[in-house]
Amino acid sequence: MRNKQIYYATMKTASKQLSSLLSETLRKKYGKKSIRVKEGDSVKVIRGEFTGVDGKVTEVSAANNGLTIEGVKKEKLKGEKYDVFIHTTNIEITALNTDDKWRMNKLEGKNVRAPRQDVTKTEAKSTNKAQSTNKEKNTSKSTNKKSKSEKKMETK
Repeated sequence: MRNKQIYYATMKTASKQLSSLLSETLRKKYGKKSIRVKEGDSVKVIRGEFTGVDGKVTEVSAANNGLTIEGVKKEKLKGEKYDVFIHTTNIEITALNTDDKWRMNKLEGKNVRAPRQDVTKTEAKSTNKAQSTNKEKNTSKSTNKKSKSEKKMETK
């Protein structure tokens, strides 16, 4: 049974198994012990050869059963460096990538499909208003230019 779950797992099942521990502060904030790792999360290696290394996740691979972290590389005999895949059980997530609204809603226990209410939305509305007024000014200028060129054509 264990072989089916780990070694012969489908890609869907294997990708679900790529979760990792949350740091103490994130545990208190979200009330969860572990979460699935995504690109852009900040992590710390807690076991293995690279213990104590902090960095951002650059790639998550279900096929290689792990993830790569910025700055974690090994050197070949010829001098080439290559990324090392570290298993998700050997890391701890210290900061989350908050770009995924669905993921953040699920973490906070909110309705997953509900639109996320952020302060940035109100800022975005004010910048959109400013951009729309700038567009109106630009369009009026372009119409003036056309009318001037038309006037030149008429005079010639």
